[in-house]
Amino acid sequence: MSKTTTMRLLELMVYKEDIQNVLAYLGKLGEFQFQDDVMQKAVSSAEQELFNRLENVRVALDVQDLTSFIEDVHLPDEQDAKDAEKLIAMVDSLHERELHAQDELKRVTEAHTEALAFGNLQVPYSQLESLSFLTLRIGKIPPEKFEELKFALGQRVVLVKLGNDASRVMVACPNKARFFADAELKKVGFVEIEISKDFKGIPEDVLEKLSLEKESAEKALAGIQDERRNFAETHKDMLYHLLQVYSVGGQIAGVKGALESTDYVYRLTGWLPAYRIKEFIRDIDKMTAGRTGIRNFLPTEVPSVASGSEKVPVHLKHGKILQNFERMIFSYGSPLYGTIDPTPFVAIFFTLLFGIMFGDAGQGLVFLIIGILMTKKIIKLGGWEKFNIIFIAIGISSTIMGILTGEFFANGEILRPLSRFITGLFGTPRDEILPMMPSSDPSSIKRMFLFFGFTVGVGFIINTTGLIVNIVNQFSLKRMGRALFGKTGLSGAIFFWYVIAFALRIAFFHHVPNVIDWIIIAATLLMTAFCEPLERVVEHENPVFENGVFAAVIGALVEVIEVFSSYLSNTVSFLRVGAFALAHAVLGYIIEMLVEATPSVGGLLVCIIGNAIVVVLEGMIVCIQVVRLQYYEFFSKFFTETGREFSPFSITYGALAK
Repeated sequence: MSKTTTMRLLELMVYKEDIQNVLAYLGKLGEFQFQDDVMQKAVSSAEQELFNRLENVRVALDVQDLTSFIEDVHLPDEQDAKDAEKLIAMVDSLHERELHAQDELKRVTEAHTEALAFGNLQVPYSQLESLSFLTLRIGKIPPEKFEELKFALGQRVVLVKLGNDASRVMVACPNKARFFADAELKKVGFVEIEISKDFKGIPEDVLEKLSLEKESAEKALAGIQDERRNFAETHKDMLYHLLQVYSVGGQIAGVKGALESTDYVYRLTGWLPAYRIKEFIRDIDKMTAGRTGIRNFLPTEVPSVASGSEKVPVHLKHGKILQNFERMIFSYGSPLYGTIDPTPFVAIFFTLLFGIMFGDAGQGLVFLIIGILMTKKIIKLGGWEKFNIIFIAIGISSTIMGILTGEFFANGEILRPLSRFITGLFGTPRDEILPMMPSSDPSSIKRMFLFFGFTVGVGFIINTTGLIVNIVNQFSLKRMGRALFGKTGLSGAIFFWYVIAFALRIAFFHHVPNVIDWIIIAATLLMTAFCEPLERVVEHENPVFENGVFAAVIGALVEVIEVFSSYLSNTVSFLRVGAFALAHAVLGYIIEMLVEATPSVGGLLVCIIGNAIVVVLEGMIVCIQVVRLQYYEFFSKFFTETGREFSPFSITYGALAK
């Protein structure tokens, strides 16, 4: 059983002229975690400010954003600074011209629209306004309010559009209706327009001139926008380069500003996996010409670790397959440093349990194909690509279980020839290797109980693995009391194993209980019940009964109840694995019956929709149940205390700067 990666604490004394290159190396390495919370203390810098200005340039040019580095970038140099300032100045000028052109077009368009609105007014406005029996109102309203206003004014008031849209209107009504009209106009946000007394409308030559000005403004704006697009295309590579180098520079400068330093030297302390030490020291020496002082310490030599005020960060070193399952561990909590790495067990148990509960060869192949396509980066599922290996694993296990149960996209006939061939090699050919659906055959009930017994057996193995992991962990951490006693210690494990063996011997081998059986059960149960006092004895702590004998007895009684209830629930909980497997078979049977009862084309649609629902919805439900079993039945055995996850300093595009 592998353990968490061995770590070392490094102390580096770096000269001022080398610090940027050293930090860039650490960021590229991605395996150095600062001892202090340096990343949270990172400060703003000129490089970050320049990155933000370049981001504004990217937005102004409408250039697609980067999600990661696309070149082997370096720290910004003098030429990069000159190029950045020049590019920003050019884009600012271009952007200012575009804004000015947009404002000019808006002004000319509004003037042209106003002119069109009054182009059909051919008599002096003063003559209309002077009519003693008539009230006139000319002004603006929201265009979408025109129909509402027209309905509200009814037949008593005349409402006329001025121009091609409904934004400018004239209202005419008898004087006695003016208060009613004004009230309705106010409701729709009417704004009156001041009209000259001798105004007679807009001459045709003025309208034509305004139209030409509008066309000219539109062409000017379009020309500037074309210029912007051409500029973006020709300068895109330079912009991307500058964004990347200043992203690096901003992060380096931010971290540098948070480090301990004198006028000449910076001090860095951080954790590094032990397997990187030799390569790390060699690279730093080469990079700084031997000017950097480096010391490394075992975790036991670090005062803050020895006192318990600091936990050594936990790093799990895996290949591509197991890396996919790491997040299941850290989503629950980090293991303690120096303990067993549970990732291989999680990978095996998750894959096995999912396959048992979701046994269909066709639906399993769907997961397998999705996983392969995500691995090849052909499809993307909103960030789920990082779990591509998990999709492949559950696809394989579900396909194997589907072959055993004879199901292929909820059809029980397609795999029958294969099932009959395989079973024929070992005796009488059967339609299914492992029939799941209950039937009138008496042997069907027996098979079902055997299957449920098998799932409980799988649960026993998972529980046992968790207990062994905890016992080994406690011995590794030199916590002898916890290793020997308690519900998840050696005494609790022996009690659990012996009771299971005892029950099986009685059920299947007609064993008659004897004195030895009761002595072993009673002794292990008592040691588990009085775990706290016994731990204090082993650890040489006084007093043994911290809260008195009576409190210890009451605690022991509670512990006995807890031991029985927890081990019973931990074991019985795995019956749900069999229940979900049976439910999956029933769903497949229902889909098959619906397909048979539906005409050809409709049957195909029922098959597709039914299988899609099962793959998506039941797939998610089964996944949740498997995770729940892992968390509560496996992790709970040894995750009594969580550690500190390894979070190394790594330079990623846009980090800290955005």
